[in-house]
Amino acid sequence: MEERTDHHVRFPSLNQTLWRPLQIKTKLSLSPKPSKNDVKKDGLMWPFKRRKRADLARAISSSQTDLRAAPPHEEPGGESCTAGQLQACPLPRGSPLLISTHLERIEMVSRSADVHEQLAMSSEDINAGGHDNTQSTLPSPGMYKLDILLKRGHNLAIRDRGGTSDPYVKFKLGKKEVFRSKVIYKNLNPVWDERFCLPIDNLHEALYIKVFDYDFGCHDDFMGSAYLYLDSLELRRFLDVRLDLQDSQCPMQDLGFLEQAVMLSPQNGWDREVQQQQSQRLSEVHKKSQLWRSIVSISLIEGRDLIPMDQNGLSDPYVKFKLGNEKYKSKTMPRTLNPQWREHFDLHVFDEDGGVLKISVWDKDTGRRDDFMGRCALDLSALSREQTHKLELDLEDGQGQLVLLVTLTASAAVSISDMSVNLLDDPHECQQILNKYSLLRSFCNLSDIGIVQVKILRAEGLMAADVTGKSDPFCVVELCNDRLQTHTVYKNLNPEWNKVFTLNVKDIHSVLEVSIYDEDRDRSADFLGKVAIPLLNIHNGEQKAYILKNKELTGPTKGVIFLEADVIYNSVKASLRTFETPEQKYIEEESKVSKQLLLQNFNRVKRCIMLLINLGSYINSCFEWESPRRSICAFLAFVLVVWNFELYMVPLSLLLFLGWNYFLLASGKETREGCVQAMEDLLESENEECEKDGKDSDKKGFTDKLYAIQDVCITVQTALNEVASYGERIKNTFNWTVPFLCWLAIAALCVVSLLVYLIPLRYIVLVWGINKFTKKLRNPYLVDNNELLDFLSRVPSDVQVVQYIELKTEPGQSPNKRK
Repeated sequence: MEERTDHHVRFPSLNQTLWRPLQIKTKLSLSPKPSKNDVKKDGLMWPFKRRKRADLARAISSSQTDLRAAPPHEEPGGESCTAGQLQACPLPRGSPLLISTHLERIEMVSRSADVHEQLAMSSEDINAGGHDNTQSTLPSPGMYKLDILLKRGHNLAIRDRGGTSDPYVKFKLGKKEVFRSKVIYKNLNPVWDERFCLPIDNLHEALYIKVFDYDFGCHDDFMGSAYLYLDSLELRRFLDVRLDLQDSQCPMQDLGFLEQAVMLSPQNGWDREVQQQQSQRLSEVHKKSQLWRSIVSISLIEGRDLIPMDQNGLSDPYVKFKLGNEKYKSKTMPRTLNPQWREHFDLHVFDEDGGVLKISVWDKDTGRRDDFMGRCALDLSALSREQTHKLELDLEDGQGQLVLLVTLTASAAVSISDMSVNLLDDPHECQQILNKYSLLRSFCNLSDIGIVQVKILRAEGLMAADVTGKSDPFCVVELCNDRLQTHTVYKNLNPEWNKVFTLNVKDIHSVLEVSIYDEDRDRSADFLGKVAIPLLNIHNGEQKAYILKNKELTGPTKGVIFLEADVIYNSVKASLRTFETPEQKYIEEESKVSKQLLLQNFNRVKRCIMLLINLGSYINSCFEWESPRRSICAFLAFVLVVWNFELYMVPLSLLLFLGWNYFLLASGKETREGCVQAMEDLLESENEECEKDGKDSDKKGFTDKLYAIQDVCITVQTALNEVASYGERIKNTFNWTVPFLCWLAIAALCVVSLLVYLIPLRYIVLVWGINKFTKKLRNPYLVDNNELLDFLSRVPSDVQVVQYIELKTEPGQSPNKRK
C-alpha cells in the first residue's frame, strides 16, 4: 500500500509539470466574454484574440477533452482513458509505457493546439483584410439525434453532514430540462449507467449539465455544472467524454467530474454532407439578405390523427416551417389531436430549383422542453409554378398528417441595383409597368397590387457608435416581411449608398421602414436611427430628407437620411385588398411589461372615453336648456329628422360628415396638426415623466410607490366591477332571480310591444324627445334620471346573490356551535 501511494504521489507532480502550459491556455479560453468597456480598452484587436482563444478551447477544453483526439488508450485493466483523463487514470506501477504514453498524449494534444492556433492566426489575417472565406466544419442544419450514456461520477463534492452526498444529474437544452437521472444515495462516486436520446434541431446550442444533491423537503444543493458543445461532436461515433464540474462562485474548488458517452447522428432523411457556410458579421436578426427567386405561399389548414403526447391522451401541437434561413412558427392549438390552424404566410425562395421545405410538429409543454411529434419534408422543385397544390403530408417519426395549400409564384419585381441602372428611368420598362397595373388589368392576378422603388441616397450627421468616433453604417429597407440591405460604408458618419431597391406591393396600406445600423464584428449591430413611411404618403419622384427617429418612432435621434421613392399600383386591386386580412409580420420583438407603455395606453383610452363623455355632456346641456338658442335649434333639428327619417339617411349622414371634414381641410380652416401635436405632446410628457421617475426613483419611498400603484388598481377595480355587475344584472333579469322584477319586466315589455305594434316608431321617438326637451321647462327642479338603468340597479348581481343567500344548518348541529 505504501509503495503504491508513493507512485501516486510522484506521478501527479510530473503530470502537472507537463500539462501546466496547456491548462493555463484552457483557463484563458474558458474565460467569459469581455464586457463592452473591456472591448474599448483592448482596442479593435479584441475580436481576433477572442477567435483565437475560441479555436484553442475547441482543441483542449476541459469539458470536452477528447472530442477530436485519437481513440482512447486501452490499459491492461480493460479501462479506457482519454487524453483528458490521464490525471485520474490509475496505471500499474512499473509499466514501461507510463512516461512514454503520457508524453505521446501531451505531444498529440499540443500538436492539435498548434494546428488550431495556426488556423486561428490564418483566420485573423483573412479577417484583417476584410474578407472571410473560411469554411465551416459544422454539419448543415437539420434534425439530429443525440444518444447519451451517463456512466458515473468521480470525487463529487460533499454536501451532507455525514461527509457524503445524494447526487443526481439534470440535463438542460435551451433553458428547459430534458432529462433527470435517478438519485444515488450517499455516494461520492455514483454509477448511473442511464441511457437516453434527445432530438436536436440546433447544433449551436450547448447541452447544460448540472449536478445536485437531493435533500428531502429542502432546496437541493448545487454540486457543479458543465457544458457539452454539440457542434464539436463527430457524427455516428460514440465518444467517451469527461466533464469537469465547475462552480462560478468557487472557480478554484475541485468538484469532481462526470463520465459519459455520447453519439450524434442525423435522423433518417435528414443526413446531408458537410456544406460550406460563409461567416456572418452580424447577428441573425440583422444578417444580410439576398434576392429571392420566388415566393412560396403556404396555408396551414389542419392536422389529422396526431400522436398523443400528454397524460390526458391529447396534445398541444404547433408546427415549425424552415426554408433556408427563413422560419415560421404557427400558433399552438391546445388539447387536440386534430388541430385546425387556418393560417396563411409567405416564405422567400432563394434557390433556383426551389429548395426543400422542412416541417416539424411539436407538442407545447410549459416548464420543460417541447416534445417532438413528427416531421416531413417538401421538395418545392417538384411543384408547378403559379398553381395552388393541396397536399396531405404524412409525418415521419410519428403519426398523422398535415394538410397544406402551397402556391409557388415568381417574383420578378424584386431587385437591387445602382443609380445608373434604374428600372423606372427606362421609358420602355416604365411604360410596361404602367400597363401592367393599369385599370384595364384590374382583375388579373389580384394579389399583385403594384411595386415600390426606393432610392437610398445618403445620410448625414449620424451617431458615432464606435470607440474611434466613427460608425460603419448600413441601411435596411423593410416592407412587411420583405427585407433588403445595402452595403456597409466603413468609418463614416456621412455615408453615400446610392442604391435602388424595388419591391412588390402586397398591400397599399403597408409601411416602408428604413433603418440604419452600425456594423460590429462578432456582435449584434448597433441601432442608429429609423424612419417609417406609409406607401400612401409617398410622392413619386420627390427627393426628401427624413430626420431619423428612435426605435419606438416616438422621438428624434441624431442624423438625416435622404430618400426618393416611387409607388405604382392598381387602385381597384388595392381597394379589394383593403377588405382582406392584413399580412402578419413574422419577425417582431416580444412584448414586455413597460411602465411607460402602460401609461401611454391608459392615457389613450382615457382620451377616447373623455371624448364620449364630452359629447354626452353637450347633448345633455341641450336637454337642460343651459343655452336657450342652442336648445331651440337642437329641438327643431330633432323634430325634423325624426318626422322625415328613413333608413338611407344613416350612411348619408356619415357621408355628409366626411364631406364636411374634407371641405374644412381643403379650405385650411381645420387641420389634423392639432390632433397630431396633442399626441406628440402626450408622448413627450410621458417620456419626461419616465425620465424624471428614473432620476427620482431613489428619492421616492416605498410607501409613495405603493400608494401610486394602489390608486391605479382601485380605479381599474371599480371600472371592472361596474361592467361585470351590469352584465350579471341583465342576465339575472331573465333567469327569475327576483320574481317581482321579472313580473314587472313582463308587464313593461307587453306595454312596449303593444305601443310599437299600434303606433309607428317615429311617433314614439318623437314623443320621447319632446318629453326629454320639455322636462326641464315643466319642472326646473326635477332630478334627471334614466329609467332603464334605474330598473337594472334593483336587480342583484351574482356577488350580491351569494351575499344574500341564507345558510342552512346541518341536521343535528346547533346554529350556536357554528364557527
